[in-house]
Amino acid sequence: MDYDPMAMDDPESLGPVVKVSESGKVRVKFELSNAELAFANSLRRVMLAEIPTIAIDLVEIEENSTVLADEFIAHRLGLIPLNASGAENLLYSRDCDCDEYCENCSVRLTLHAKCTGDEIMSVCARDLVPSSERINQTLGSPIITDEAGMGSLILKLRPGQSIKLQCIAKKGIAKEHAKWAPSAAIGFEYDPHNKLHHIDLWYEQDPKAEWPPSEYADWEEPPQEGEPFDYDAVANRFYFNVETSGSMPPQEIITEGIKVLQTKLAGLIHELSDEGDGDYNGPRSPEFGGGGGDGGWQDQGYTTPYGNNAGGSWSGPGGGTTPFGQTPYGGSGGWQ
Repeated sequence: MDYDPMAMDDPESLGPVVKVSESGKVRVKFELSNAELAFANSLRRVMLAEIPTIAIDLVEIEENSTVLADEFIAHRLGLIPLNASGAENLLYSRDCDCDEYCENCSVRLTLHAKCTGDEIMSVCARDLVPSSERINQTLGSPIITDEAGMGSLILKLRPGQSIKLQCIAKKGIAKEHAKWAPSAAIGFEYDPHNKLHHIDLWYEQDPKAEWPPSEYADWEEPPQEGEPFDYDAVANRFYFNVETSGSMPPQEIITEGIKVLQTKLAGLIHELSDEGDGDYNGPRSPEFGGGGGDGGWQDQGYTTPYGNNAGGSWSGPGGGTTPFGQTPYGGSGGWQ
């Protein structure tokens, strides 16, 4: 294939361009340009809901003398962020050959605490002890970021109260439950000066007061006074603010989101190409490869399980046939 060196100098010919403006342990801010709105929004949705992580899914409570119900404690445990490093090597429980759970599809954590003093005792995420039987020694460990090194608060114990339980953390995505979400929030913005007039009607009283200029307003040229509206203009610069929930670094959320999007697109291309012939097991129309000739739906083979008259349809002199008998309607014209 021949390439035009002059065309390669055009930035738009190079495809999407990413410029990182801020990168830290909690958030990453970047600009995506030379891309369409549909692609940018697809990346945002994938990062929110389709990146596999690990979270507590089963809780087996052996002893609970606290004032909190078992279901309440189980819900709080499920929302504790766990380290998802190496989650790609963990099997989904539905794909594992084990009966319930094993080290190939889950991580086991235990919690046993009792208040023996005179003051109220706090039980936090650091009190969850992961099992040594796991893929690596970081997968499934509770994420602790506070200065005290305690982690998320689970519950409090009064003197004499105790809690003993076992947790099973499994792999999943946020489409199944929000506890598997890798990101706490993803900011998404384009057209900071509203040149495209997409938000002209999105205000209550004063649009200038309700839509103050964002931090990205200085990145683009404001519209000129009396500038005519370009009906062919489309958004091509998008600003992301990816904040992690703690299960994985924000940089990894972006890279894993791109991988998931690539995998979904590759599957679609495979089905649409010649390589996908014979692999599709979903429903097909009667005219596709099994229509039985040129008759299509009018062919004798395409009938309902409740009758097969001469025309292969529901009409006839005796009326339409239903699973409860013939209808009182119909004559020479039937249902027509």
